[in-house]
Amino acid sequence: MVQQITAAKAAAMIKPGSRVAIGGFLAAGAPESIIDALVEQKIGDLHIIVIASDWEDRGVGKLVVNRLVKSAQVSHLGTNKAIQAQMNAGEIEIELVPQGTLMERVRAFGAGLGGILTPTGLGTVVEEGKQIVNVDGKDYILEPAIASDFAIIRAHKADKLGNLTFSKTSRNSNPIMAMAGKITIAEVDEIVEIGELDPEQVCCPGVFVNYILKTGEV
Repeated sequence: MVQQITAAKAAAMIKPGSRVAIGGFLAAGAPESIIDALVEQKIGDLHIIVIASDWEDRGVGKLVVNRLVKSAQVSHLGTNKAIQAQMNAGEIEIELVPQGTLMERVRAFGAGLGGILTPTGLGTVVEEGKQIVNVDGKDYILEPAIASDFAIIRAHKADKLGNLTFSKTSRNSNPIMAMAGKITIAEVDEIVEIGELDPEQVCCPGVFVNYILKTGEV
């Protein structure tokens, strides 16, 4: 069974300089309790892998505002003025990655693959400095898998084996981000006994989850 911990213990596991994949999109499905604990403990120098940088006061934006992020692989910066300002000032290193490509690169690492071939970005700045592979007469960009030391995600329910269900659109990137972490920590609204979850509703199997915690339990 997975181990149940608190948000504070989860944050303490994540050392400065870690690569952290974080679930959520525009703060929907963000592991807010863990993020708050990272801010409280001032765990910095982080590299984050996220779809979006959220807002200054919600989701991963709180890490940015508190200057705990040194670099990010991200698709969307439009709602967070702090990360835009830090990027323009050269205070944070940003790799902008098309969203579908980002998620496939994350999934590839979780699946044990070295990377993916994609036509997205051909003929644009996205392909600069990257290997082009021709398959059956078509060109593709070779995009490497994105590795993470930790994945922190948000789910609705977990059983004591770490199987997860999600609530509506907060599912978004969370199941795929869970695959990316060498250690994956899931923040959930409710923890139930083994057998209480309908297997048909499990969107992330417990094999990808190492630790669980209840939202709000610091």
